Amino acid sequence: MNIIEFISNPENIYTWQVITILVLAGFFVGVINTIAGSGTVITYSLFMAMGMPANISNGTIRVGVVLQTLAATINYKKKGFLDFKKGIRLAIPIAIGSIAGAQLAASIDTKIFEKLLAVIMLLMIFFLFANPTRWTEGVKEKIEAKLTWKEMLIFFAIGLYGGFTHIGVGIFLLSALVLKAGYDLLRANAIKVLTVLIYSPFALLIFVINHQVDYRIGLISAVGNIIGGIVGARLSVSWGANFIRWFLVIIIVLFASKVFGLWAL
Repeated sequence: MNIIEFISNPENIYTWQVITILVLAGFFVGVINTIAGSGTVITYSLFMAMGMPANISNGTIRVGVVLQTLAATINYKKKGFLDFKKGIRLAIPIAIGSIAGAQLAASIDTKIFEKLLAVIMLLMIFFLFANPTRWTEGVKEKIEAKLTWKEMLIFFAIGLYGGFTHIGVGIFLLSALVLKAGYDLLRANAIKVLTVLIYSPFALLIFVINHQVDYRIGLISAVGNIIGGIVGARLSVSWGANFIRWFLVIIIVLFASKVFGLWAL
């Protein structure tokens, strides 16, 4: 029996092997999501390999996301890198968008968007290197400026996407927080996890209402998510914005290569 056959057998869910795989996967998701984004593709793929339908996998990963971002937010707050007031204001349009996005995701398959998502993320690499200081130093004038309706619309659209599928939403949030709101990557990361923490329960509730959450698997992997969220936040603070920039590049390339089937080679 191979590993896929083993983990997809419902009788093996509570064996130490499957629990270990779920917790480890959750840990790596927590680290990657906290520092960059798109880590959720790991648990999303794992849940589907276990025989879980795409829509239920999409709902189940939200359990770990809520707990992971809670742990990371607390760490960023303690270290003094979280602009809490601005983060709350940004979270409002994101949360509204996430409700609509989650309702849409509850009824259709997310796969049709993955290739487009990968192309968009690859284009982001150009912007990461076109003006590197923008990502590592921030722009004070933008940070202190009031939110415009255009920025509110951008964050609403990101929330719409995040409600639809959590995969990649962190990278979109980081890009908007740096390029539009003026934060450096470290402080943008802190606001990112706060906004995801605020909107994720709304998205999770939609999946719960539609009976598309497997609590058993979600809570087991969430143990790893929490630990990963703490580790990711500490790494971000210790190693700084330039580390986050390079981490982003690696994650984007890995995600795009998976979507286009290069991993199978």
